[in-house]
Amino acid sequence: MGNLQIRMDELIRAVTIALDIVEHGLLGASANHGKRIGVLCAEMGRQFGMDDYAITSLVSSALLHDSALTEYILSERDRNDPAMRLHCEYGERNAQAMLPGRDIAGFVLYHHERADGCGPFGKKSGEYPLEAELIAIADMLDVSCHLQTIAPGDLPALRRRVADGAGEAYTKRATEAMLCALDASMLEKLRDENIGETVERTIPTWTAEIDDKCVFGLGGMTARIIDYKSEFTRRHSTQIANKAWLMGERCGYDAKHKTRLYLSAALHDLGKLAVPSEILEKPGKLTNEEFEIIKAHAGLTHDLLKDISGFDEVCAIASSHHEKLNGSGYPFRKDVEELSFDERLLACLDIYQAVSEARPYHPGRNHAETMPILNSMAENELIDGGIVADLDVVMEEYSGGDVPPPPGAVA
Repeated sequence: MGNLQIRMDELIRAVTIALDIVEHGLLGASANHGKRIGVLCAEMGRQFGMDDYAITSLVSSALLHDSALTEYILSERDRNDPAMRLHCEYGERNAQAMLPGRDIAGFVLYHHERADGCGPFGKKSGEYPLEAELIAIADMLDVSCHLQTIAPGDLPALRRRVADGAGEAYTKRATEAMLCALDASMLEKLRDENIGETVERTIPTWTAEIDDKCVFGLGGMTARIIDYKSEFTRRHSTQIANKAWLMGERCGYDAKHKTRLYLSAALHDLGKLAVPSEILEKPGKLTNEEFEIIKAHAGLTHDLLKDISGFDEVCAIASSHHEKLNGSGYPFRKDVEELSFDERLLACLDIYQAVSEARPYHPGRNHAETMPILNSMAENELIDGGIVADLDVVMEEYSGGDVPPPPGAVA
């Protein structure tokens, strides 16, 4: 097994930052929405006597409640789902993958339910978990009121609004908990300038040893969040992760090494969530300014992953996928002496995938059409020629098709 020790609270906070960027960019939602939901749920959960373990499960689910946003929006281009059931179902799947071993059934699935049964699944008060009730009231209230903007003088009116929704929009016990939580001190904690520090104090430390199955779930979930930002990159991170596992096998890596490489590949474009979709999907040549925006994503991936305990190698591999052997790459301008073998491997895999998949500015290419481009870059000492030669051998079998996921992973 390739078990990894991960500080899950730190990882979830990093993913939440990326999710908030997406929600703001795609829907115009206020910044830090997910963080505010998490903070409010923690306070309400403690009113019900939840211990640190239960609070961690609740808050983590709250922070991830919109994790399926990019996938849902892209799916809905072709399918009508006015009740947002798919959004809830996708989000539940993602939370289950991200929170290994936790009993969180229904926490995210039912976060759009209403006490009167008018939600996506028609569940009434008492028919869905308390945790879902708490996420629901916090979510509805923040979306409708933008809690980070409420002035202290407007607090009484806000509290009346909460009370008026009891038994209809909100369950009675969730309403009572929210009224206890929602005071002047809480409003101050929810403001944008304070919310980051508030979240750090809110989530108890949580270190988990996760096995291959959990890594595959975690990697697949984050890859879907990233890839569904654009229709042209639907399989990008997922396919690079699958290819990374395959190349790790060719290199003779042990299970833990392959697991770390797979996770690095799945997370490599996390920073791309901050890139506007109109740039990702632009059919013509990018302007210099647009290219600089694109380039910034690798540095943001590094910034999102660098503070996760035990993630040093994952962060380095994931954020170096645009470096070049001659030091002309980005974001750190590393050269051949500074790049590890796995960093050079992921850089080659990223180029192979980007060149072979259809993009707005070029059609898809098969293996025979892709390799001359990589060979030319290797001849110019931009990427590792030995790795390119190995890629040529390994990937020829999959020309024109996807590489399947590792054993035990979901396609």
